Amino acid sequence: MGPPRHLGLLPDLGAELVEWPVPFSDGIALLKTYAGRRVVVLASGDPFWFGAGAVLARHFAPQEWRVYPGVSSFALAAARLGWSLEKTFCTGLHAAPYARLKSHLHSGARMLVTLRDGEAVGELATYLTKQGFGESNLTICEALGGPRERLSTQRANALQGAFGHPVLAAIEVAGQGTVIPLATGRADDIFASDGQITKRPVRALTLSALAPRPGERLWDIGGGSGSIGIEWLMCHPTLQAVAVEPRADRADRIAQNAASFGVDHLQVVTGKAPDVLDGLPLPDVVFIGGGLSEALLEWLWANLPAGTRLVANAVTLESEAVLAVAHAARGGDLLRIELAQSAPLGPRRGWKSAYPVVQWSVTL
Repeated sequence: MGPPRHLGLLPDLGAELVEWPVPFSDGIALLKTYAGRRVVVLASGDPFWFGAGAVLARHFAPQEWRVYPGVSSFALAAARLGWSLEKTFCTGLHAAPYARLKSHLHSGARMLVTLRDGEAVGELATYLTKQGFGESNLTICEALGGPRERLSTQRANALQGAFGHPVLAAIEVAGQGTVIPLATGRADDIFASDGQITKRPVRALTLSALAPRPGERLWDIGGGSGSIGIEWLMCHPTLQAVAVEPRADRADRIAQNAASFGVDHLQVVTGKAPDVLDGLPLPDVVFIGGGLSEALLEWLWANLPAGTRLVANAVTLESEAVLAVAHAARGGDLLRIELAQSAPLGPRRGWKSAYPVVQWSVTL
């Protein structure tokens, strides 16, 4: 079993040849119909390096399969270009959005990315140009390791020609596009919003209080623009998040923001908490940025396991009162955040205070 291009490379074996269907997932059920027979599945290069191996291994018992890895396309590309793989960002974009690159784009970066087909090379070049990195050099690697192998280098904003599958692009990033900082508390203006956003300094303090750890899941209740959930996901690739937002227009904006940062796995739920929380995968951490109420806190205590961490921000007097009562009853830490920024005051400057934020951090 394998794609037509792989089967076409075989000599006359006298064996039954079965084309792997599209989409890839359909082939799993087909493969299972051959249970009890000796079957070879052909795939390119290293099957556990952005390949099919990990997918197949999830569907079959360890004693049912054996893997014979080849040289990965990343290793072949690095060998042609003389790049150090440990210093190069490698990822698969054959089934993922180009926005996965956004947080890694900066002048001088090197990337190796597998692509869906030849047409995707042009789409990648267009994406880089729109992000302000059109001066990047693309080395397009076609059919690496085979008799049709061809490498060609062009600038992203001047790309021409057609390219064949299988294809990988080596990117030497250059340009003056926006570079996403590594620290939490990114600039407010990189998020689309209607003004309902946890502002940068408070967001940095909030992410510090949430204290993400690898593998954890966040519930971001009252998502607004989605900035908390998005920055949470950007901290580590194993993190998960659910954003809960009662307004449909804001929920749509959260999804759009998440997609633009390449964290499209953010789950967005439209509705009011706690009404829509039943049935969601349980969180390790909960953030309440909007919709705080005694009823919500009672629901969380009644339905979430002990050890779940909770951080809640309050701006209004009414929500501050809710946190004061909850803190007195349940403990935790209460923090008052008061910030001021310089602003014109006649011919001079003065301090313009933002609304203070009261932050409650507690472990259930």
